[in-house]
Amino acid sequence: MKHHDVIIIGAGAAGLMCAATAGYRGRDVLVLDNGKQAGRKILISGGGRCNFTNQKVEPANFICANPHFVKSALARYSSQDFIELVERHGIEYHQRDHGQLFCNDSAKEIVSMLLTECEWAGAQVQLRTDILSIIKQDDGLFRLETCKGEYSCESLVVATGGLSMPKLGASPFGYQIAEQFGLNVLPTHAGLVPFTWHSEQKQKFEPLSGIAVPSTITAKDGTQFSEALLFTHRGLSGPAILQISNYWQPGESISINLLPQLDAAQALSEAQEQHPKQSLRNTLSQWLPKRLVEVLFDEALLNMALNQLVHAQRDQIVDNLHNWQLLMNGTEGYRTAEVTLGGVDTNELSSKDMQSKKVPGLYFAGEVMDVSGWLGGFNFQWAWASGVAVGQAV
Repeated sequence: MKHHDVIIIGAGAAGLMCAATAGYRGRDVLVLDNGKQAGRKILISGGGRCNFTNQKVEPANFICANPHFVKSALARYSSQDFIELVERHGIEYHQRDHGQLFCNDSAKEIVSMLLTECEWAGAQVQLRTDILSIIKQDDGLFRLETCKGEYSCESLVVATGGLSMPKLGASPFGYQIAEQFGLNVLPTHAGLVPFTWHSEQKQKFEPLSGIAVPSTITAKDGTQFSEALLFTHRGLSGPAILQISNYWQPGESISINLLPQLDAAQALSEAQEQHPKQSLRNTLSQWLPKRLVEVLFDEALLNMALNQLVHAQRDQIVDNLHNWQLLMNGTEGYRTAEVTLGGVDTNELSSKDMQSKKVPGLYFAGEVMDVSGWLGGFNFQWAWASGVAVGQAV
């Protein structure tokens, strides 16, 4: 049996960050992963350019049943710390809306940087390794039986990620390990995920596929995001939808403001004064794509001149534009979700080093925990920060 100080399960963002951090402290570290390559989710993130962090990261950007849990790790390893690491490796990057940072070239640079850091730190990364069983021995060591032999360690780190994107190897393995050792796992569901139409909606809205408009979307609990909304063949997507999906529960409607930059009542009033005989269709088509206007409003109403509209009709039009209520069928699920909501209950863990309060030597890092960030680099920042917090402790 081969012994290591630390064994990390999962060669993703959190696992590799943890490995390098622990390796630099002189720990003998082995990372095990069942995949053919490290950082599979990193490689496809951000359209292949990896939105690796955000300029402004606050605890409020994260969803966790215990909202205070994220504060310690985020404070101790900031986005600026990761940006400095990226710059030390000569990776060129750029900023997009809302402080999002992306590689100029490719997400491969981030994976290469992490693997280089592991190599420099003396941490070993072993791929194509299935773990068959894990036990904690009477002497306090963990023993792992794998398809490549048996290993033991003092500190075991679970950095297996969540359930999103199963085609990249996502599995419930991390939750199973937590449950095996008596830890509570909160119910999981897909986050940062597109919505799907009901069948009758699909027929009506499918022709709008490809149209994107600025919007402000509000969930039932009042959470609000102002970003682009995209119509797809299957339903609704775009940054605003992905963000609001984290706060949506099945059966709830969402409220969509299609003209967040415009006061529709005032604009209609002014248009009526200046062009009383202009049709409602032509008026609204100045503000929204014509195809969208024609699907949202009745044909007879659209053909009316502005000076023919009665107050009740104008009020209804304004309400439809600023407060369009939609009851979606559901989400696309883990297949296209960018993150998994829920996971290992953070009340079971130390917020300082992510160690289990029940099982000494058992740690968790990254998405496997009940911590989910907004769209925009926040989930990667949690991976880096939690990976470092664990790496400094094991």
